[in-house]
Amino acid sequence: MTFGPFATGTGHKALHGTSQEYSDFMRSSGIHNKRFDKSPVWQVLLLLLLALCVYVYGLGGQYVPTIGDEMVYVHIARMTAESGQWLPLASELPGTRNTKPPLLFWQAMVAGDWGKHWSPAFLRAPSVLYTFLLSAAIAACTHRITRRWTDAVLAGCLFLAFFSTYRFGRPYLTSAPETFWLSLPLLALLWLRGREPLLTSRWTSYLFGGICIGLGLAYKSFALLVPAAAAWWLALIWSEPRLTWQVLVRHTILTSLSALLGLLIFSLWFILDPLPAEVWQEFVVAENASKFSDAQGYWQEAFGLHGSSVWSQLLAYPLNAGFLFFVVLGLGWICIGRLSRFRDKPAPHHAILIAWALVWLLVFLLPSQRSARYVIPAMPAIAIGLTLVWRDIPRVWFLPTLLLAIPVFILLARVAWTGHALGLFSAMELAISILVLLIGLAAALVSLVHPIWFRAGALWVIFLIYAGWAATTSPLDGPVGQFSPQSQQLLPKGNLAAPNNFNGQYERYRFLVPGAQSILPYDVDSRAQPVPTSGNGFPVASEKLDSLLERYAAVIWTQSNPEETNPPCLPNCLALGERWILRSRYQSGEITLANLWYPQLWLFRREWLLTRAKPTH
Repeated sequence: MTFGPFATGTGHKALHGTSQEYSDFMRSSGIHNKRFDKSPVWQVLLLLLLALCVYVYGLGGQYVPTIGDEMVYVHIARMTAESGQWLPLASELPGTRNTKPPLLFWQAMVAGDWGKHWSPAFLRAPSVLYTFLLSAAIAACTHRITRRWTDAVLAGCLFLAFFSTYRFGRPYLTSAPETFWLSLPLLALLWLRGREPLLTSRWTSYLFGGICIGLGLAYKSFALLVPAAAAWWLALIWSEPRLTWQVLVRHTILTSLSALLGLLIFSLWFILDPLPAEVWQEFVVAENASKFSDAQGYWQEAFGLHGSSVWSQLLAYPLNAGFLFFVVLGLGWICIGRLSRFRDKPAPHHAILIAWALVWLLVFLLPSQRSARYVIPAMPAIAIGLTLVWRDIPRVWFLPTLLLAIPVFILLARVAWTGHALGLFSAMELAISILVLLIGLAAALVSLVHPIWFRAGALWVIFLIYAGWAATTSPLDGPVGQFSPQSQQLLPKGNLAAPNNFNGQYERYRFLVPGAQSILPYDVDSRAQPVPTSGNGFPVASEKLDSLLERYAAVIWTQSNPEETNPPCLPNCLALGERWILRSRYQSGEITLANLWYPQLWLFRREWLLTRAKPTH
C-alpha cells in the first residue's frame, strides 16, 4: 500500500552495507511492504527546485523571517570592518561587542567585501550556501542508507521545509554555519558505518571531527562542545557492531582528544584578540554563564508552566519543524513504539540518529534559559529519521499541516489585496501573489481529497506558504518601501534619529538611508532600555516629535495609527520622503479576531523622513 509520490519504500531489495541493515531493521520491526514507491524522480526534483527558489527569492528583503539579533550582528560586523582590523571586534552597543565568536563576523566582513558590497543579500548569502550544502549532505547520507534517490531528495526537502531552517538558515545568524560544522562528524559516521566500519576508528576520522567541532564552536560558543562531542561519542559506541571494553576506551580517549582539539580552535580567539580579558568578561561570563542563573530560582524556572520550562523544551523538535509539528510528533510516536519492541540494539544508522537527537535534547534541558532553537544542530537527524518512516506515519499526523495551510493562504491573499487597495501593490504584483497563493490553496485542497497526495501535499503547501509570504512582501522592498533617492539627497548634514524597538534594530536604516552621516537610535517602546546616542542623550518613547527634531538634523517617524495620514509635526516640520512598512512587533491585544481581516489596521504603516521646517521671513 502506498500513499503518494514520496512514500518511502521499505520493502525494496537490499543491496549491501547500510541498505541491508535498513531492510533488516524494517523486517525486525514487523514492517515489510511488498510494494514500494515507483514515482518518477522528476516529481521530487520539481519539489526540490521549488524549495531552492524559495530560499533564494527575496534573500535581501526587509521581511525575511528572522529574529532581532540579526541587526546586532550586522552592526558588529560593520563596525569591525570599518576599523580595518580583524580583531578586536567593534560595537557602539553596550555589552554586545563580544556577543559571539569572531568567525561569524569575519564571514560577513568577507561576504560584504569590507563594506564595498554591504547589503543584506551579500551578508545572508553564506548562510544559504551553508544550508544548501547541509541539505545535500543529508540527502547523500539518506541515499547511502536506502539506496533510493527519491528518499535522498525527500530528506533534503524535509530539512528545508522545517521552519527553523527557513528562519535561521537564511538570515545573517549563527544557526546555518554552526549546524553545518557540528553535523558533519555525525553525517560522516552515517556515511561510513556499515560500509567500511574500520574507517571510523582511524585517527583521521577523529582529526576531522575535532576540526569540524572547533569551527562550529568558533561560530557560536564553546558551550556547544558538550552536546556535539557527547552525541558523537554515543553515536560511535552505540553503532559499533560489537562493543568491547577496548573499543569503548579507544572511542572515549580519541573522542576526548577531538573535543580538546575543537576547544583549542575556539581558544584561538583569546590568543589572537588583543583584549582577552574583555572577551572573558563579556562572552564567557555575561553571555554564557548567565544562562545557568535565574532570578526566580532554577527549579521554579525548570518545572513551571511557561516557555522556558523543561516541559516546553521537550517539544523543541516539533516546534522547530513548524508546519510539520504534528508530523514530527508522529515520528516520535512511531519511534517509541518500535524501540519498545527491540530485543537487540538498533541498526547502526538508527543508533546514530537516536543518539544525535537524544543527546542534544537532554543537554539543553539543563540551562535555566531554554529555547527550541538551541537544538537546531540536531534537526538533520530529524529530517533523516522522518524520511526512513515517511510512509509509515499515519495520515492523521499530516492533517493539521494541510488544514492550517488553508487559512494561512487566505490571510496572505487578504494582505496582498489590501496592499493593492492602498496603492502599494501594482496589478501585476497582486496577480503574482494571488496566483502563488491560489496554487497553494489548490494543493492543500487536492491533498485533502486525494489520499495519494496526502504526504507529498504537506511539503508542497509548506514551500508554497514560504513562496506566498515572499511574493506578498516583495512589493514593499521596491520603491514603495524605500525612501526615494531625491528625498535622501535633501537630507541635511548631521545626526539622523531612527526608531529602535529592539536592541540594534536601528542598524537596518543604514541599508535604507546609506547617505546618512550618522544614524542614532531613539526608543519607540516604553519597555525597551534606552540606547546611548554618543552624547546626544537617551530619547524615549514619551518624547514629542518636535523634541526629536530639535535634537537631531532629521528624524524617521513611524505612523502611530491608520488615521494619521500626515506627520503630526506639521507645519513645523518638512517631510522629505515617505515609505510604507509592515509592522513586526505588537503589544498585547493589537491583533484580534475582530480586526484580523483588516490588515490595514494592524499591519501596514507609513514612515516619514522628517526635518525641521525652515523659518519664514
